[in-house]
Amino acid sequence: MTFTDEAAWYASLPTAYGTAAALISAPAGEVLLVKPNYRAHWSLPGGVLEDGEPPHAGCAREVREELGLDVPVGPLLAVDWVAPEGPRPKPMIAFVFDGGVLADPSAIVLQAAELDEFRFVPPSAVPGYLPPPMAVRVAAAVTARGSGAAASRGGAVYVPAVREAG
Repeated sequence: MTFTDEAAWYASLPTAYGTAAALISAPAGEVLLVKPNYRAHWSLPGGVLEDGEPPHAGCAREVREELGLDVPVGPLLAVDWVAPEGPRPKPMIAFVFDGGVLADPSAIVLQAAELDEFRFVPPSAVPGYLPPPMAVRVAAAVTARGSGAAASRGGAVYVPAVREAG
């Protein structure tokens, strides 16, 4: 192995994109979904992390930008690795945090530039709104919230689905 300087070594390492989303629910347990105007499917409130941004901070920023809400970002519920696909040349690491319970949805102010609508849906209806890999991620987050601990296997936080793309 040839020694290289530290900056060159770090520059040579692989990278991935990061996303962070919040699992926010109504008092009866329905999950808050948002409808972006730039794609066909719904999503949890959240988005792509900025360069060097910690996931929990990115989650809070995205919820504030998209919904006009300052919610405390709670525990990490699930992490998912998503393989490169289509025009996206790098993998994605998707973090889902507990965004708590929203008693008053009238406080939501949608970011009109990106979102058309929001809706609270029962957890059982989530798969009808989301692509299958995202639905699995949300189901894992709902389960983790209910159990009081992130979904885990051997101490590692995960979403219980193995796949090559999503």
